[in-house]
Amino acid sequence: MELETAKEQPKTSRRDIVAIGALAGGLEAISGLLKNLPSTISTTIFGVLHRPPARLSSLPQILRRETPLRVAMPHDGTKLQHGTCYVGSTNLHLTVGSDQKVQLLHDGFYSGHNIDALFCSLARHAGSRTIGVVLSGVDKDGSLGLKAIKDAGGIALVQSPEEASFSDMPRNAIKYGGPVELRGAVSCASK
Repeated sequence: MELETAKEQPKTSRRDIVAIGALAGGLEAISGLLKNLPSTISTTIFGVLHRPPARLSSLPQILRRETPLRVAMPHDGTKLQHGTCYVGSTNLHLTVGSDQKVQLLHDGFYSGHNIDALFCSLARHAGSRTIGVVLSGVDKDGSLGLKAIKDAGGIALVQSPEEASFSDMPRNAIKYGGPVELRGAVSCASK
């Protein structure tokens, strides 16, 4: 599989986009990250979690109970807003275009790699503004995209494989992308 490579982005210290990807065991990990973020955060957040494509998803409702952030399932062309956590639908891949608006891709080339699709789009169009986070999961989705974010000047964070419910994704992200800025635990304790 070939993914778009990151374009050269201007260096900046402003990190205002956080993209979080997870698979198995990821709901608890994403909830653990989001629950302590203030609603006034000047960051746009994306949460991508693999889910069966034929099912209606209750992910937005679940995350709304866990975080004070606005949680939205965007439409194609939605303009990014700080203080919002965007989650994709089960049958379309969430990506970002050069115009800093949401682009939804049909499941095809990126089948089973919706985290890589989002991360690579952000590496290409937001570069050093992006923080990519790989959490619990099986398989290797997110590895290529996290490396693309890092190569574009962004920051790569990975849940500690020892702490993750399923360690494959964190281990693969570390193995493929090399050293990451932070390997850490995700607090999943209740408020």
